[in-house]
Amino acid sequence: MHAAIIMDGNGRWAESRGLPRTAGHAAGARAVRRTVEAAAQSEIDTLTLYAFSADNWRRPAAEVSALMKLLERYLRSEAIECRREGIRLTVIGRRDRLPEPVLRAMQQAEADTSEGRALELRLAIDYSARNAITTAARAGLLGASPDVDLLIRTGGEQRLSDFLLWESAYAELYFTPLLWPDFSAGDLQAALRWFRARDRRFGGIPPAPSLRAAERWLR
Repeated sequence: MHAAIIMDGNGRWAESRGLPRTAGHAAGARAVRRTVEAAAQSEIDTLTLYAFSADNWRRPAAEVSALMKLLERYLRSEAIECRREGIRLTVIGRRDRLPEPVLRAMQQAEADTSEGRALELRLAIDYSARNAITTAARAGLLGASPDVDLLIRTGGEQRLSDFLLWESAYAELYFTPLLWPDFSAGDLQAALRWFRARDRRFGGIPPAPSLRAAERWLR
């Protein structure tokens, strides 16, 4: 099962507490760890997290710089934990605009966790689905990325924000008002229970009742 999460609400979480927005991003990193640990213990085998979108470069330079430093620290520290837990960490998105320290940490994390089989954790960094679709179409690689089964968005917004548009063609969309730093293992389980109750027909119709059942109904 492939689950994807748009981690929204870090800044609002911090501002509601009178804290700088960077404090919200740090709290969001702790929520990532909780969620990854919970995902590894569930039926999820691929988890994609929207860490930094291509549009996020428009944020104030100081916030972008702080986010890049946080991403570098996260990649270095979590690679150790991921390797220990058998989690493979990969990154999707552009790499040509990232600071060199982030790029080195990313490459090292991918190399160190390449043997992981318990869960594939994909971080979308400098990611745009439109750009990914265009690039894949030019290279003849459309469909190479796994389809999303469940897409979760925190923070109360109800849009995809240029995230995994191709892969989410038949995804079940789960929106929650919870801000990302407040998202817990229990909230992930609640989303999975909701997903299991969905009737996923992929454009088809339910199987026709058997002839015998139909005859009983006609009596």
